Amino acid sequence: MLIVAYEGTNYCGWQVQPNGRTIEGVLNEKLTELLGEPITVVGASRTDSGVHSLGNVAVFDTEARIAAEKISYALNQRLPEDIVVQGSKETAPNFHPRRCNSVKTYEYRILNRKFPLPMCRRDTYFYYRPLSVEKMQRAAEYLVGEHDFKSFCAPATSAVTTVRTIYALTVEKEGDLLTIRVSGSGFLYNMVRIIAGTLIQVGSGAKEPEEVEGILKACDRNAAGPTAPAHGLTMIGIKYDFCM
Repeated sequence: MLIVAYEGTNYCGWQVQPNGRTIEGVLNEKLTELLGEPITVVGASRTDSGVHSLGNVAVFDTEARIAAEKISYALNQRLPEDIVVQGSKETAPNFHPRRCNSVKTYEYRILNRKFPLPMCRRDTYFYYRPLSVEKMQRAAEYLVGEHDFKSFCAPATSAVTTVRTIYALTVEKEGDLLTIRVSGSGFLYNMVRIIAGTLIQVGSGAKEPEEVEGILKACDRNAAGPTAPAHGLTMIGIKYDFCM
């Protein structure tokens, strides 16, 4: 098992695709070179193009005799500087990072000030209109718990069900940096970014906090706010209950 951090700016997301460089594709290539056998990783979260991670989880099978804990060091010598494995270890043969019970945590960062800052351009969404943290937090409370999040899911989803559980959803601001932090059992396609886009509308006054309850019940993507830009989103990490 690998814990993988990456800056997603230069990648077409996690999942291998024919017409673009991906995190998964780079890991497969470099692990194959390192271990001398065909390697295909399985990731816990198939993040979108431009999304970042501090701790995505990936697993793979190998016949190599190199100690599992050493793979992270050897692999990092081959990886580009915007992908860094934070650790590696042997895990149970039946462990699948998307099928075992887990809590996934994401943060959406917003730079809320009159002018952008160059050093924040890659991992923080710039929004110049004032945002009310108090209103955004009130709106966020309607989304905590088990709900049908169809209104907060891109129409292209292949999910069998749009019911998900959010354990915690907070909105905090320190200086000019506003952070939306959400933890849940799993997330639908674009779900966190649509939540962020909707909360931004609430914070700017375009919607009232109480409207979020109706948006949730509508089960209609058109009822929610826009999908916030990908570069503001970072996967913070994943905690598993068992199977490891």
